[in-house]
Formats: sequence, structure tokens, C-alpha cells
Amino acid sequence: MDQLSLKQHLTALQADLAFPENKQYAEAVVPCEQMHSFCEKLKSDPALQFDYLISLTAVDWKDHFMEVCHLTSTSLEHMLVVKTKIDREKAEADTVSDIWKTAEFQEREVFDLFGIRFRNHPDLRRLFLEDDYGFPLRKDFSDESRMIVR
Repeated sequence: MDQLSLKQHLTALQADLAFPENKQYAEAVVPCEQMHSFCEKLKSDPALQFDYLISLTAVDWKDHFMEVCHLTSTSLEHMLVVKTKIDREKAEADTVSDIWKTAEFQEREVFDLFGIRFRNHPDLRRLFLEDDYGFPLRKDFSDESRMIVR
């Protein structure tokens, strides 16, 4: 499915999406509270069949976080970038690890580095760092003992 057809199908699936310009892949921004149900549709819809989560990461924009997921359909061979804006003061989102198993460790990594909590995650705990270390990929992170200041 080409980008235009994909965007039209996604709009029919869920009306309140935004489609920022992305020349490489189709991209959709979904409200945070609808991310889980939207992702379920992406996987189960016969015309989409997004059966593989390639990556899940986050970006700190100082006033909010952006969760970024790259998805592909291994049978239909199309790709999609799905983003959701997460409130910085309440850094929480629903897990998608029940939809794509590959999200389980990637969400743990995002939690470890950004402090974003994933509701209903089966094993949300630090992946690399100690519990009291802080979240080093946040733009407001500082570690004076190790001279890291941003």
C-alpha cells in the first residue's frame, strides 16, 4: 500500500489522526489515550496487518515526550511510523507489548532512559541502570558526580 492509500485507510479507521510530512514513511500521530486501541487495529485490520514492531523509542522535546514506533507488515510489505505525545508531568502511556512482543524490552529501555512508565507492562523495571540513577536521556538530567550537565 502506498503512503497516500495508507493515510486514507488510517483516516477511515480513526478520524482524529494527524499526518505530519515524512518523505520516507507514512506517519501518523495519535492521541496518547487512543494509542493502544489504534495499535490493535493496525495489527488486526486485514488491509494493514502491521505484525511487527521494528522499534519503539522516545524523544524529549522539553515540554513533552514523543513516543515513536516503527511498524511493518511482513506480508504486505508496507511501513508506518506511529507517534504519540506524552505529557511530561505525567510521563505514562499504555503498553503495546501485549500487541507486539518486541515492545517489551524496548519499553523497558524507554522507561530506563526517559522515565516514561508503561501502564500494564508485564515487567516494567530498569534495564541498564540502578533504580536511583535518574533518567539520563531527559534533557533536564544532570549528574554532577559524573560531570554530565546538559
